Amino acid sequence: MYSEIQRERADIGGLMARPEYREWNPELIKPKKLPNPVKASRSHQELHRELLMNHRRGLGIDSKPELQRVLEHRRRNQLIKKKKEEMEAKRLQCPFEQELLRRQQRLNQLEKPPEKEEDHAPEFIKVRENLRRIATLTSEERAL
Repeated sequence: MYSEIQRERADIGGLMARPEYREWNPELIKPKKLPNPVKASRSHQELHRELLMNHRRGLGIDSKPELQRVLEHRRRNQLIKKKKEEMEAKRLQCPFEQELLRRQQRLNQLEKPPEKEEDHAPEFIKVRENLRRIATLTSEERAL
């Protein structure tokens, strides 16, 4: 199958007319291949040179500096350990402990709202209460 395709391509290539530059009029300008601006750029040449040197040394394209590899490995290990610890903590809690935690959280939620209401009182009410306390303390001191 593949050999048949190659034969057909060879036949087509033989039939196609190729320009013969020698037979053209010598006064005509001969076509030149345009330079590729990417390949002509200095940065591309330096990158290509660096890739060739790395290939000769046996370094892969994806190879990273040793420090970066070590740091990524440590981060990955820390995440894995953290996930394992969380899973173990969930597994170790028996249903009784879970129920106790739920009740404790519910009690904490019931206790918190009254504190928040006191915090939202206007400033002048708080100052007035403080003044009353001070006034009662000074009158008690005078009585003694």
